[in-house]
Amino acid sequence: MAVARNVVTMGQQAAGKTERVQEILSWYESDNPGVKTNLARLLNAGRLAGTGKFVILPVDQGFEHGPARSFAVNPAGYDPNYHFELALAAGCNAYAAPLGFIEAAAARHAGEIPLILKMNNHDVLHDEKDPLPAVTASVADALRLGCVAIGFTIYPGSAHAQTMYEQLREAAEEAKACGLAVVVWSYPRGTSLSKEGETALDVAAYAAHIAAQLGAHVIKVKLPTEHIEQAEAKKAYEKANVPRATLAERVKHVVQAAFDGRRIVIFSGGPKKENDEAVFDEARAIRDGGGFGSIIGRNSFQRPKEHALKFLETIMKIYAGELK
Repeated sequence: MAVARNVVTMGQQAAGKTERVQEILSWYESDNPGVKTNLARLLNAGRLAGTGKFVILPVDQGFEHGPARSFAVNPAGYDPNYHFELALAAGCNAYAAPLGFIEAAAARHAGEIPLILKMNNHDVLHDEKDPLPAVTASVADALRLGCVAIGFTIYPGSAHAQTMYEQLREAAEEAKACGLAVVVWSYPRGTSLSKEGETALDVAAYAAHIAAQLGAHVIKVKLPTEHIEQAEAKKAYEKANVPRATLAERVKHVVQAAFDGRRIVIFSGGPKKENDEAVFDEARAIRDGGGFGSIIGRNSFQRPKEHALKFLETIMKIYAGELK
């Protein structure tokens, strides 16, 4: 197994200076060499190295939803090492998790895969309609554990959004000064939004734009629906005749909202779907709409490992342009 990993690493290094990688790095003009080095590590890791596409395994669901809801369907997932091994075997660009899961197995996998430390989390034992996650880790933790980036969730639409924006500003400033990249989960939620509005096209695009304005290098949002939540936004969409009938068109618009596509925007895999083809169709729409890839948690680790590996391989082939 170790030999196979070494072969992949050598191939990644050969792919490291592709024109696409250099183009993406050029978008981050204000960033220091450390940040650009760590962005390059994300871009040059795994099966999609050098393509500018991403498949990241995030495993914060045990904290966010509860261990049984997350791992009982596939009990191997209770073991933090399982997720490192799954991400490595699948050839993911990175593995993202809260402090405990990364601490539990980072030493044995040091240098094998880029790590993203999820710095804030909330639980559902007191599930607020206007969430405010706790800051559960630090930039110092990310450096100690060899991470390439911090991860931070904001909830635009929450009554506590301004507090999260200020927390992110402080964390991002420190991370960038230390040469770490910043990955932002931008998930609209709160009493000001309807449930349908959480994934509305105007709201998803707004969420991506807010994350970009707050200094995110990589932005994670949910796939948008055709629904328009805000009355004033609806007027603007209709006046400009913004295409939104297909998922690919909606993805294109969300990416456009992130500085005309000059920020990396990846899309959430959401709850586990029993039908693999439904997820593959979403990946095709993300690809065709100019999205940069997927961050797929439950749809990966809630499948048996061999199924998950075949599933992720297909998604990576779609993003690599090897499958239509």
